[in-house]
Amino acid sequence: MVKKHFSKLEVMLMVMFVIMTVISIAFIVLFATGQSGVKEGRWTTEKYTSNFEVMEKCQERGCCWSPRDESNVPWCFFPTNYGYTVESQETPNSYAIKAKLTRMESPSLFGQHIKELAIDAEMQTKNRLRFKIYDPNNKRFEVPHEHILSLKPTPSSPINNTLQITQKPFGLTVRREENQKVVFDTRMAPIVFEDQYIQLSAKLPSHNIYGLGEHVHRQYRHDTNWRTWPIFTRDSFPNGGTHNLYGHYPFFLCLEDESGKSFGVFLLNSNAMDVTLQPAPAVTYRTIGGVLDFYIFFGDTPEQVVHEFLELIGKPVIPAYWSLGFQLSRWNYGNLSIVKETVERNRAVDLPYDIQYTDIDYMEDKKDFTYDKVKFAELPQFAEYLHEKGQRYILILDPAIATSKRVGDAPYESYDRGTAKNAWVTESDGVTPLIGEVWPGEAVFPDYTSQACIDWWVDEYERFYREVKHDALWIDMNEVSNFKQGSAKGCASNNLNYPPFIPNILDNLMYSKTLCMDAKQSWGNHYDVHSLYAYSMVLASEKALQRVFGANRSLLLTRSSFPGVGKYSGHWLGDNGANWNDIKWAIPGMLEFGLFGIPYIGADVCGFFDDSTEELCRRWMQVGAFYPFSRNHNAEGYKPQDPAAYGADSALVRSSKHYLNIRYTLLPYLYTLFYKAHTAGETVVRPVVHEFYSDSETWTIDRQFLWGKYLLITPVLDPGVDKVSAYLPDARWYDYETMEQVADRKRHVEMYLPGEKLGLHIRGGAILPTQKPNVTTTYSRRNPMGLIIALDDYDSAAGELFWDDGDSRGIVSFLFFVCLSNYVIVTNNGYSDPNNLKFDNIIILGVPTVPASVSVTHVNATNTTTILDNNNIDYNGLDLILGETYVVEWEVLRINCHPEDNVDQAKCEARGCIWDPISIEGAPNCIYPEDYGYNVTSLKESNEGMTIDIIRNAKYRSSGRPQSRDIDTLRVDIKYHSSDMLQFKIYDPNNNRYEVPVELSVPTTPETDEDKRLYRVAIVQHPFGIQIIRKSTGTIIWDSSVPGFTFSDMFIQVTTKLPSQYVYGFGETEHKTYKHNLNYHTWGMFSKDQPPGYKMNCYGVHPFYMGLENTDDAHGVLLLNSNAMDVTLLPSPALTYRTLGGILDFYVVMGPTPEMVVQEYTLLIGRPVLPAYWSLGFQLCRYGYTNDKEIETLYTEMRTAGIPYDVQYADIDYMERQLDFVLDKEFQGLPALVDSMRNEGMRFIFILDPAISGNETQPYPAFERGIAADVFIKWPQTISDEIVWGKVWPDYPNVTVDESLDWDTQVELYRSYTTFPDFFRNQTADWWHTEIKDFYENTMKFDGIWIDMNEPASFVHGTVGGKCLGDPLLENPPYMPPLESKHLGLNHKTLCMNSEQILSDGTRVRHYDVHSLYGWSHSKPTYDALLDVTGKRGIVVTRSTYPSSGKWVGHWLGDNYSGWDQLYKSIIGMMEFSLFGISYTGADICGFFNPAEYEMCLRWSHLGAFYPYSRNHNGKGNPRQDPVAWDAEFASATRDVLNIRYTLLPYLYTLMFEAHTKGSTVIRPLLHEFVDDKTTWEIYRQFLWGPALLISPALDPGVTTVRGYIPKGRWYDFHTAKDVGVSGAMFDMPTPLNHINLHVRGGYILPWQKPENTTYYSRKNPLGLIVALNDTGTAKGSFFWDDGEGIGKRKVTFEHLHHQDSKYCMCSWSICITVSNLTYNPVTRYVFKQENPLSFLS
Repeated sequence: MVKKHFSKLEVMLMVMFVIMTVISIAFIVLFATGQSGVKEGRWTTEKYTSNFEVMEKCQERGCCWSPRDESNVPWCFFPTNYGYTVESQETPNSYAIKAKLTRMESPSLFGQHIKELAIDAEMQTKNRLRFKIYDPNNKRFEVPHEHILSLKPTPSSPINNTLQITQKPFGLTVRREENQKVVFDTRMAPIVFEDQYIQLSAKLPSHNIYGLGEHVHRQYRHDTNWRTWPIFTRDSFPNGGTHNLYGHYPFFLCLEDESGKSFGVFLLNSNAMDVTLQPAPAVTYRTIGGVLDFYIFFGDTPEQVVHEFLELIGKPVIPAYWSLGFQLSRWNYGNLSIVKETVERNRAVDLPYDIQYTDIDYMEDKKDFTYDKVKFAELPQFAEYLHEKGQRYILILDPAIATSKRVGDAPYESYDRGTAKNAWVTESDGVTPLIGEVWPGEAVFPDYTSQACIDWWVDEYERFYREVKHDALWIDMNEVSNFKQGSAKGCASNNLNYPPFIPNILDNLMYSKTLCMDAKQSWGNHYDVHSLYAYSMVLASEKALQRVFGANRSLLLTRSSFPGVGKYSGHWLGDNGANWNDIKWAIPGMLEFGLFGIPYIGADVCGFFDDSTEELCRRWMQVGAFYPFSRNHNAEGYKPQDPAAYGADSALVRSSKHYLNIRYTLLPYLYTLFYKAHTAGETVVRPVVHEFYSDSETWTIDRQFLWGKYLLITPVLDPGVDKVSAYLPDARWYDYETMEQVADRKRHVEMYLPGEKLGLHIRGGAILPTQKPNVTTTYSRRNPMGLIIALDDYDSAAGELFWDDGDSRGIVSFLFFVCLSNYVIVTNNGYSDPNNLKFDNIIILGVPTVPASVSVTHVNATNTTTILDNNNIDYNGLDLILGETYVVEWEVLRINCHPEDNVDQAKCEARGCIWDPISIEGAPNCIYPEDYGYNVTSLKESNEGMTIDIIRNAKYRSSGRPQSRDIDTLRVDIKYHSSDMLQFKIYDPNNNRYEVPVELSVPTTPETDEDKRLYRVAIVQHPFGIQIIRKSTGTIIWDSSVPGFTFSDMFIQVTTKLPSQYVYGFGETEHKTYKHNLNYHTWGMFSKDQPPGYKMNCYGVHPFYMGLENTDDAHGVLLLNSNAMDVTLLPSPALTYRTLGGILDFYVVMGPTPEMVVQEYTLLIGRPVLPAYWSLGFQLCRYGYTNDKEIETLYTEMRTAGIPYDVQYADIDYMERQLDFVLDKEFQGLPALVDSMRNEGMRFIFILDPAISGNETQPYPAFERGIAADVFIKWPQTISDEIVWGKVWPDYPNVTVDESLDWDTQVELYRSYTTFPDFFRNQTADWWHTEIKDFYENTMKFDGIWIDMNEPASFVHGTVGGKCLGDPLLENPPYMPPLESKHLGLNHKTLCMNSEQILSDGTRVRHYDVHSLYGWSHSKPTYDALLDVTGKRGIVVTRSTYPSSGKWVGHWLGDNYSGWDQLYKSIIGMMEFSLFGISYTGADICGFFNPAEYEMCLRWSHLGAFYPYSRNHNGKGNPRQDPVAWDAEFASATRDVLNIRYTLLPYLYTLMFEAHTKGSTVIRPLLHEFVDDKTTWEIYRQFLWGPALLISPALDPGVTTVRGYIPKGRWYDFHTAKDVGVSGAMFDMPTPLNHINLHVRGGYILPWQKPENTTYYSRKNPLGLIVALNDTGTAKGSFFWDDGEGIGKRKVTFEHLHHQDSKYCMCSWSICITVSNLTYNPVTRYVFKQENPLSFLS
């Protein structure tokens, strides 16, 4: 064979390549220097002797020449008239764009330019854009990617939001949809598209660029200073140069900024190319074939981009569990005996070690599918030898197949069979096999793109496996590698072997160390498919493995790769060297292959080439223990470097064993990470920047890496050092070796890592599954498992475990762990492990103090609980069976000893408390010692309850508030009132203290039969505490046996542990979620005239909560205390109450369902009032009607529009000067208007405030009769007999109010002195009744009353003049809860706290104690007066409420704001008032304050149509927002949705009746019906009407789709009557602007009635039923009907129903329908046959 000589043409072409390589770097970058215009391009060559010749060549190409001082910056650049223009553009649909391009006239760069191009762009998914630029007239090569071709687009986002096309010159601008940020902009330079030269440049938004491969990148983040990276698969050493290596990866990820938002760019092109990164920043692609097929992926985080990329190319294979064990290999052991010696010496030192390899030396003359029968004679038995000790065997195969015969001139049958099948790559003639040379000598190359070759390869592999058993396959040399340049014959001179432009690849020769480019394969020319050789080999090898191993997973390992290979194979980083550079550079390499979708990745530990020093190998074994693919492998001719070769007692062996044992301990975590990679496209070895992207310090970290989210590895990568500068990101970290928390975070630290150590840290928030290690995974998988729980800043953690048999294809079991502050739930899908594995050990890190208790509950039929030793946080011997569910709980409480502001160490310790600063937001630094509180001195128990005497622990001198006297001895009474309700009261037995005068309905006799009680009570004596235990589950639902119990005159505090994080209730204040956030949030409660706002105490007080237990049970707790108070929710979980007076009087209801909790609670406090039927109609009001004509006009317009509308209001503007019971001159026509409206079926409600003016110059009967009856609040007689004067709305007589003045000035100048009726007094109720009756009979008729400002509100603080008489501590007590304007005292915007009120029994009380009861005391007298005066039920609506208010009144959610957030917050408010026993609730539709916006008001009108109390109300000075104030479309949409409401009013009325009689909720949280579905526990943007109607409104601007939850069961779309076909899943619901999503639950019957403009007329229409069948074909429902407003005994009617093939059973106000024939539509409307008028049955 003669060495090839290059022709003159070849030499010229190679020289031109050198020139053009650098020229093309420039093409061309706009804005690279921050200036307008283009960045100059430079090209250099040795051919030309002067810059003049270079300039001449540049100008020949039609380009511009501009020399610069910088040597690496191009001098030659494109003019503006280069590129293409858009000739036509079309949009086939909203997700796609197509365009035709024509080339602008200009010189060609390399010839054969393509005149016409086409671009197809498609938004394939929400986060993936594809655009392809191609020749529409000639077919060009495109990558036949097996996974990508299998995908179907699922577009959801219009492409115009992401992609814009510039017409001339053609350019593309890719934007991030949500903020329109440009991420990929090709307008910076023209596109070049020639037959063998294609170029595209794009400006990028950031220098944070990662990826592109395969190369050795010395750093993970790219250098963008004109760095060019060639991409073309090549057998070359990874020695740190910039040359191309084994794989082909034109993919990069770009982190945009600290937000984490990132994008990825993938060019699906397999031709030789290079990619230049430029300082603009920008990227330039140059490829020499194919098409430009780009995919751009958007993510909110870098991890999401990887996920999106892997969705496209195929998510990674999950390797066999044993393949995660440590592995040994070397090239040329010499013989099998030496292999076994290696195995035995490493076994002897107990090295964890799973896999042994043999390289090509096992083969006969390095021929595939043979073995050396002399040196490896026993190889067929070798696998069994390893299996006996639980180890595995992997062998190698190369693609090249020798043409020579075997030893003894025997035929090489593998070659012969392949030749017979035409399995080889051919020369350019397509017939002659191409001959090259590899390890076995002269060889041919299988064409794995041919089906004949694939069949041959599978068959040969199967034959060989039968001869030599092994466990997995390693494939090498598949770039494809050839020791000849192209072929044994050389390569022809043509444009494939010598293209006009050659990218900057190694050797600058296309066929160097590979095949000729004109060789033929089934997929095409080798020129096009060269980089796909390994990809096709992997696909063929996967089929071979499936044939041989069947259902077992096995393992495939390849050297060369292409995107998508990771779906089937792992990869190692190639033939590295034993040097300190390569140990460093392996980390960026692993991180990049994580991006590329090959998480099973690692470098040859200790290096392949050269002898490894002991120190290097020791450090490499340490870090290599955390490579996903952990293999020690070296080359022939070098010293053995397996660990035992360094000596059994060597430091290297000790260190290697130590870290491999940690690896094996954490293999369950690593295996789970691979599962997450396989199913969700997550990275395994993870860059630190992926988790801490908001910290710019992490953007360049590449000497540390993570396993998943939670394990940080910091290796030593330099010789002779024992200290490493490492970065600890902003999280809580724990040293794995010591299990201690590290003080440092978000800073560089110097880690001391002596010779046998590396840095290993667990991130707070992790739950890592572990397993006791052993020398192989075969044995370790039989060992007990464990958990390491590392608490984060919020004392929570979460984790997962994937577990199966470790080898089978397919997913078997996935377990989930969650840790929230003080408990861990271990749950799963019922997997049963054949080894009967158990969790034996749990380690909890980050617990601040020794747990008070630890327990394990086995969640099964018996729910058994075991109490553990609580002396530590490392629990052994737990015996938690893998496959079952457990709850592990421990108790650590941080109870605030100094809740006042400005705490410091001295103040804390002065109270006898512990100063323990902590960085958790909201967590107290001053905490109680464990024995702070009271101790039991006596206990008496009977079958009716307990009486306990307790005494304060005298060790602590006082509670730290000298002005609030400590009460040292207390009494506790516990009463077992019923089977599901108990009370415990803690009070001073020696002195009477204020108790709430709200009468509750407790049974007259207690429940004395212990067997009937759902609870048992236990008393903890030191410190005193009460425990209430649910007997059915053993769950402790109340446990106050914790430190901090304080009982002083003006400060009482008690804390209880809670059974779960799920707490609902407490009010009234604005909550952002229905379920409370327990991370140290405190909520004040004290009634106040305060519009809704976050953490602002509002109108009512409801110290009631419902708690859910982890067993799906529910309970409720009421603290009957009306003093100012707050509650703090702790993450433990726990709850602290603080109140400023009275006693502790708790009532506990046991449920056990959420709905039963409300029923039991309302049985205690009183069932909700049944409103009049008409009050369920739509209602209109505004503050700011100027006269009665405005009301009349509104009424006329509403009637003309045909919008259902039942109730009109008048706010205080109807009053003369805002005086109760006095009509203003501008509203003299209102009484007649009201009479007229009422005659037409309408109803009228007027407003009354409690404050009565006392400054009138003309007779004012209300005030005068009040004085005569002595009904107004005064000072205590011991101080003064005067009225406590305030100021509210009434104005002085004879003044003109200047509203331009500031508010306080107006109050001072114009507001009259007002009195406040004391509604506790009987004579006040009589007086109030008289005034209301007088107004009804002599001024104006009405149907309902609206009472407002009854917190009570005052516009001065305390009293006129601001000087409150009496004890100043009442106004500013020693402790102030976190109330709105707390610095101004309790009397801010209300009365003086020392004001005196008199209860109905004559008891005198301070306003300090009863302030929050004012609205409650106002409600019953108003309700009684309404019923008596009108003789009908009507409705009273109040602003201020307290438990039991719902017996008399409804409530609106106050003076809200016109904002989108108020929509979802109104749902939360209504659900909370459902808990509080007030069913008739709603918010002011469209908002009270501020102008409403069209879309928001329309969406709110749809939502408000399903408020029980549905009223549109806005404030003075704002534009109208009623339905007819907008446009015809608005009116029409409102009319349509209100017609639905009116249609369903019989159902709503029935729900109101059931609330009134049974205590059921009307507005019902989903969790009340589906408590066994924990998804519902946190839903607050959807709600139910009763059990059967699901409302899923649009609550955000601009949305046209609502993503809601469809609970389990059958559900029907109300609008279409169709089964939605979704159960127990999230569901995207199309929601145009005129639509609200309504779903009827299968199994229920809803009564309905044809709607009209008022209920007066709708009630005369025929009734009907909506019957929604469940999966069993049955349905049930209830229906209540009466005259709609009568008082006293209700009248109910039913009509018999008839339906073919149906049977009906009628019982107790319910209709139960069983359908026996399902041949008809399962949603059927039944119409009552009804006479007119209706006949009522008694």
